[in-house]
Amino acid sequence: MNKRTLARLCAGLLALAAAVSMPAHAQAKVVWKASDVHPLGYPTVEAIMRMGKSLEAQTNGRISIQMYPSMQLGGEKEMIEQAQVGALQIARISVGAMGPVVDDLNVFNLPFIFRDENHMRKVIDGPIGAELLDKINTNPASRIVALGWMDAGVRNVYGKKSAATPADLKGQKIRMMGNPIFVETMNAMGGSGVAMGFNELYSALETGVVDGAENNPPTLLAQNHYLISKVYSLTGHLIIPEIFIFSKRTWDGLSADDQALLKKVSRETQFVERKLWDEKTATAVGDLKAKGVTFVVADKAAFYKATQPVRDKYGVKYAALLKRIDETK
Repeated sequence: MNKRTLARLCAGLLALAAAVSMPAHAQAKVVWKASDVHPLGYPTVEAIMRMGKSLEAQTNGRISIQMYPSMQLGGEKEMIEQAQVGALQIARISVGAMGPVVDDLNVFNLPFIFRDENHMRKVIDGPIGAELLDKINTNPASRIVALGWMDAGVRNVYGKKSAATPADLKGQKIRMMGNPIFVETMNAMGGSGVAMGFNELYSALETGVVDGAENNPPTLLAQNHYLISKVYSLTGHLIIPEIFIFSKRTWDGLSADDQALLKKVSRETQFVERKLWDEKTATAVGDLKAKGVTFVVADKAAFYKATQPVRDKYGVKYAALLKRIDETK
């Protein structure tokens, strides 16, 4: 055996020995892309960024998350599609956007089904919340993995005019998420529901394509909609939880240990976001008032009565589930 052959053989044996002895944590680093329609500092964005730091710490830097906030990768519909093909790993999306994908989620999209925000949290933290996440994960058509729930507060109507009663909304075009339940809810409330992507809303408000929209206080502040919409009417018609999802294509390529770690960190993230949400909501209300937004107490009983036909129409198939929600204490 000549010297060159011997050298090659030794080099090969050394490389093989190194590969065999290489620990799991020395695997190639991966960066998961995450996206949200909201800006940096928003509770859902901050929670995912903290999740990334936790993953990085627990994997010795092997796994990290790169956040793309402020609709850099599109609206919620686009984010779902990107996650489904593996171009994006993590996205925070409203249940409203997921209803057309997994029908049972539409139960959370019905108006006035939660008594208050605390009632909603009891539901998503219990068996009902776990069952609905599982339905996303076992539905072949979804092509995503639901990691956990996030709070998105109480949604109220905002615009240039008051919406204290159903009569006040007559003739007002109000932007709603692209789900028939939401459009019909606004129509029942007295307004004219307009399905529109969130990424189109600011321009639509500015140009008068719509007269108003509906959302929580942190969103009204973070998206600068308060610059145009100075009246925030506390209709409380929807309390919709949100979910953060993971690409099924990426998930299927993870080791069992990494899947278990992601589940654990996701559960922690769910409660990190909730704490951040409560803090942000408290400060957002004060900030909005300081910026000249008028808060109007609405006749919730009148809106509840007006939206009964929506619950009657869409709630039939969810009768058993609605009963369980109502009985959750």
